[in-house]
Amino acid sequence: MLKQFVNGRILTPKGWLDGGSIVTDVNKIRAVSNINLHVVGAEIIDAQGGYIVPGGIDMHAHGGGGRDFIEATQDAFRAGVNAHLKHGTTAIYPTLSSSTIPTIEAACNVCQKLMAEKDSPVLGLHIEGSYINRKQAGAQNPVLIKAPIIYEYETLLKKYKCIKRWDEAPELPGSVRFIKELRKHGVLSALTCTRATYEDVVKAHDAGMTHASHFYNAMPVVYKEHEFKVPGTVESVYALQDMTVEVIADGIHVPPMMLKIVYKIKGVERTALITDSLAYAASEGDVSPEARVIMEDGVCKLADRSVLAGSIATMDVLIRTCIQKAEIPMIDVFRMASETPAKIMGVFDRKGSIEEGKDADIVVYDKDINLTYVMQMGKEIANKL
Repeated sequence: MLKQFVNGRILTPKGWLDGGSIVTDVNKIRAVSNINLHVVGAEIIDAQGGYIVPGGIDMHAHGGGGRDFIEATQDAFRAGVNAHLKHGTTAIYPTLSSSTIPTIEAACNVCQKLMAEKDSPVLGLHIEGSYINRKQAGAQNPVLIKAPIIYEYETLLKKYKCIKRWDEAPELPGSVRFIKELRKHGVLSALTCTRATYEDVVKAHDAGMTHASHFYNAMPVVYKEHEFKVPGTVESVYALQDMTVEVIADGIHVPPMMLKIVYKIKGVERTALITDSLAYAASEGDVSPEARVIMEDGVCKLADRSVLAGSIATMDVLIRTCIQKAEIPMIDVFRMASETPAKIMGVFDRKGSIEEGKDADIVVYDKDINLTYVMQMGKEIANKL
């Protein structure tokens, strides 16, 4: 069925389009026009003067709606994905924290099944761990943490094509070989939960590591060794201009002022917004945190308050935070939520912007940056217009 978006500012690759319209047909964008004459037979979606923008793409989310993707069941995956859909994420990479091999295999099987479904919002699996630095592991299970094991990752990468990114600490022994194997299989390699030095980051980058997971979190900034200052992982990533980053833009994991610094240094082309959300995000009922985790100050923490454990943010929260608190230009915020992650993950040919022929993943925000409408692959998910 034809649907036509009118009466809103449309974000296109060329900038804002005022007074235009978008026509969708089934699951695709069929036309983007600078006129808004009603198309015969089309259902009219009146944006009421709001912002019509591409749907968000979350590259890093552990769960939502009371469920965690590490449960590795269809019910958990569907519940988590559907919870995020209602908040403006129209494409997602479910994320596993450090897991056993049987859990990873179970999650891969579920992920592949969901990816095979028509018009699925699930674009692939993201693995964070178990190859991370124990001293920067946050809330991840320390029992599972280890250096890369060749037969483990080679077997998984050969068997499961749903694995689209894998994060690890590049200072661990065997990392360079692991990174090269990821690159061989077309899997995004990202540093995470690390104490990598500048030399470690350069070696990893040269091997094919191009991205930094939850930038600033679980990695050191500049520090001192005796009387000398040493660049931390953060400064090392800044120094490599072509490395992309993602930030948990809830205003808590990375304060608004620092979000603005990341944007100014890395720019819209190399900065993506992520939720890094746990099961407690977009949860309609009470969810009892696991014993090691507490909910406080709008975020998840370890019970001893030694470290943040993950966010409860959704895509609409990230966007409001960056616009209203970090004071990043609106047009660039929307791009960092859609266009940039689409390019990083290699799906910009079909997602991440409002263009003729691309997937009909479209959301609408009102003038106060409140989410009012969500369309995923042409299907209406939420409508408050």
